[in-house]
Amino acid sequence: MRRLKPSLVLASAAVIGLSLWARAYVDQSGSRMATAANRFLAALDEAQAKEATIAFDSPERLNWHFIPRERKGLPIKTMTSAQRALAFGLLNTGVSYSGALKATTIMSLEEILKEMEKGSGPVRDPERYFISIFGKPSDRGRWGWRIEGHHLSLNFTLEDGKVISATPSFFGTNPAEVRQGPRQGLRALADREERALRLLQSLNDEQKKLAVVLAEAPKDIRAANTPQPPTEAAEGISYAQLSTEQRPLLQALVESYTEDMPPDVANAWSEELRKAGVESIRFAWQGPADRSVGHGYKVQGPTFLIEFNNTQNNANHVHSVWRNMLGDFGNPMTK
Repeated sequence: MRRLKPSLVLASAAVIGLSLWARAYVDQSGSRMATAANRFLAALDEAQAKEATIAFDSPERLNWHFIPRERKGLPIKTMTSAQRALAFGLLNTGVSYSGALKATTIMSLEEILKEMEKGSGPVRDPERYFISIFGKPSDRGRWGWRIEGHHLSLNFTLEDGKVISATPSFFGTNPAEVRQGPRQGLRALADREERALRLLQSLNDEQKKLAVVLAEAPKDIRAANTPQPPTEAAEGISYAQLSTEQRPLLQALVESYTEDMPPDVANAWSEELRKAGVESIRFAWQGPADRSVGHGYKVQGPTFLIEFNNTQNNANHVHSVWRNMLGDFGNPMTK
């Protein structure tokens, strides 16, 4: 029997070890959230802790939105520098590196809006984002948390140390592209737009007849602020109707959403999708194939719904969301 060289044995052991370590790491997301939430709460004074904490069964947990409005929870603006660091530590447990970059870039765009609007619009403030803790953070029982403000709403529900829901997951950006000033050219959500356009442009004329469902895009995504996603049947071209070369383009589009989440959330979304069958996933485009004109798209399967809209402010204002067709907030869909 041929013996492996010591170097190969060590290399193989290292690969196996890294694999086991990676699995252990992604399985710890819920515990990491609980730890981060408790460290954040411990740094608050009594009044702040009362403001940040809301009962798990409160209707407020389902009251999500992405518009500039007053919210429950503790605003970043009122936190000390130490408390802010812990608040962003909690944010980082709910997103990947790319998700954190998008979230903080979205917050920073409030300064650009403030300059553009010169006081004519709503209050614009990159610190007007709120942390809300629902219930008691723990590795036992149910609790949840949310970070939310203009163009950002990330909602998490946990049970016995595991993330059982990370939806609705909303990222928006205004402007979608910074067109002047020192940050000219910045596009916070470029991947979610460009990958969809690339897929659309790959379709032949017959496929486009299936994929393009509206000549003019709607004014916004559907079901904003509702506790469950819309239930209309999926439309557009199915994964099964794409060529072998086109299918990875649809996969890359879906991954522009999943890759912004922690590994275990991304894996759970992908596994749900795979078990339900990728063949039935549909891509629907709305409007012209031109990002300078109002446009949008949907990607929908039995377990998930993606909606993207860029119609406002002369097609320079993006809303994008991932919702769970099995039920948002860890609550099963009712028929």
